[in-house]
Amino acid sequence: MSGQPAQKKQKLSALDQLKSTGTVVVADSGDFASISKYQPQDSTTNPSLILAAVKSPQYSKLLDAAVAYGKENGKTVEEKTENAIDRLLVEFGKEILKIVPGRVSTEVDARLSFDKEGTIKKALHIIELYKSVGVDPKRVLIKIASTWEGIQAAKELEKEHGVHVNLTLLFSFPQAVAAAEANVTLVSPFVGRIMDYYKSKTGKTYSGEEDPGVLSVRRIYNYYKKHGYKTIVMGASFRNVEEIKALGGVDFLTISPNLLDELYNSKETVDKVLDAESAKKEGDEKVSFINDEALFRYEVNDDAMATDKLADGIRRFSHDIVSLWEIVEKKISA
Repeated sequence: MSGQPAQKKQKLSALDQLKSTGTVVVADSGDFASISKYQPQDSTTNPSLILAAVKSPQYSKLLDAAVAYGKENGKTVEEKTENAIDRLLVEFGKEILKIVPGRVSTEVDARLSFDKEGTIKKALHIIELYKSVGVDPKRVLIKIASTWEGIQAAKELEKEHGVHVNLTLLFSFPQAVAAAEANVTLVSPFVGRIMDYYKSKTGKTYSGEEDPGVLSVRRIYNYYKKHGYKTIVMGASFRNVEEIKALGGVDFLTISPNLLDELYNSKETVDKVLDAESAKKEGDEKVSFINDEALFRYEVNDDAMATDKLADGIRRFSHDIVSLWEIVEKKISA
């Protein structure tokens, strides 16, 4: 015996504990310079995140490269601006993929949320742009809003073109069911925005276990596992770490840098709350929406929260893509 006291085993960070539950951690950010220390598997972006990042001087080279591309591709200022923005999204995605080993999600213009053919065309264009800068399309998820038209576009992109889709702005069970029936690669049910809605209506502060956004993701996860759907469930839009901890064991979670940092610096316990086997016992009985537009629209409409938040999300992302457009157009015209 050396007489030296045994060293106490250091407890893992909450972030590492979350990873150990089997949950894949995804960074929700366009600010790729800030995410590497958290070692996420994937990263997601959206117009709001890209707009915030592009205002930072450190990303001016990406903006300049996109503007140069736009000036060379298009006849009118409008065409040049649109092409520059598409290239800008790809420039960010390309740089993010130098940091994460997995995939990046790149969003189709939210103004196309009710245009199936326009969404397909834009998605295929973004994939071609990724190919042109040397990125394997298998490393890209195309983000599309979970409208009826968006889900139908996603179904065709997956089946006919081999494009992997992330259906976003997902707030209701019918959206999730139709997405799984469309065989999309991944869905992003929003947690925090659901909680925001109910908090505004009730004035109540919810714990992680009773959070309506958390309960929504658990229901979707249980349903998918019970019925053997391969679609990945990726909880998104978190307001606090309690929501994240209440979903330990879910397939994926996409988390903003500030909450990643909180988890990284915390030693609080994170347990495996969800697992595929117990989910099979708890999931809802099978239903179908993918081939019944009237039923889908009625059921989503019947959920006031989902209707409100889906419309609000599309408006917000559309507003931010317009703001991004103005920044790029000014440079194209200069």
